[in-house]
Amino acid sequence: MLQDGLYEQVINDAINAELAATDKHTQTGKIDEAEAPKVLSQYIAELLENTLERLKDKRCDLGEQIDFVNRLVRAIADETGGDDVDELAVANRAEQLLAVFDKQNSAISFDDRSKIVRPETSIAQTSLFTGAIHEPQMYTELKKEILSCSR
Repeated sequence: MLQDGLYEQVINDAINAELAATDKHTQTGKIDEAEAPKVLSQYIAELLENTLERLKDKRCDLGEQIDFVNRLVRAIADETGGDDVDELAVANRAEQLLAVFDKQNSAISFDDRSKIVRPETSIAQTSLFTGAIHEPQMYTELKKEILSCSR
């Protein structure tokens, strides 16, 4: 059931049915064509994350989740006719690239790669530092970022 409040939610079929059945005042607006790629991709990203969580809850292992994602990549490649999109399938090794350093001009010792200092928070996603004791501290994270930066 839709709660009172402000929304910026893509209207899917489920929400559309709720809107048709409600007696509350509602306000909708067209998706701006210039913003459509961002709005729709955020919608799909949430849907995909929720779907992968459900697959995980059904005891699907990482390999099965990657197979699912790769089927979506293939569907996108088929739809767009882009062979380059097909190259974006997740590799079977199921790993993330975490660092790249020049072996000749780096302060990092490659004899012991476990010494590569990484922040606890993701550098790819926004983090909110609240100052809570059990959360990473901003000062510590900044020190780790400085140690890992190239300039």
